[in-house]
Amino acid sequence: MAPASPRTKDRMAALLLLALGAGVAWSGHVYGVGSLTRMGAGYFPMLLGLLSIGVGLLLGLGTLARRAPGAAPRDPRLQRRHGADPRGAALLLLSIGSFIVFGRYGGMVPATFACVFLAALADRGNRLRDALLLAAAATALGYLVFGLGLQLQFNPFQWG
Repeated sequence: MAPASPRTKDRMAALLLLALGAGVAWSGHVYGVGSLTRMGAGYFPMLLGLLSIGVGLLLGLGTLARRAPGAAPRDPRLQRRHGADPRGAALLLLSIGSFIVFGRYGGMVPATFACVFLAALADRGNRLRDALLLAAAATALGYLVFGLGLQLQFNPFQWG
């Protein structure tokens, strides 16, 4: 069987995002959304589901666009010659696990930092310094938005 083209992979990813987003949005709707000032339990799942649907639509629409005649082909350095990257997959799974563990035993700040840092290292193009800077910026932004702005009940630091 011939490997799937990048366009086919993008279409499958778009369909997966649409289906996942619809499921998450529906489950958020079932819990009750509330309003912006009095958010219900389903507010964030509904918001994330709708954002996922939006990204899926954009990705799907992007696969419909045709390259202009004479346009440069895709950068060959961005295309993989091999299938899955076990190192990247392992780091992404470890990233999710670290958020769960550090969220429970360390709080929002260490959980966010560890999650973003490990996820950034999953991309072989990122250097250690880049991953550290990205993790620090995402952690600071996350704390400002969710900790201070929305006053989410997730302690910034928590031991034990």
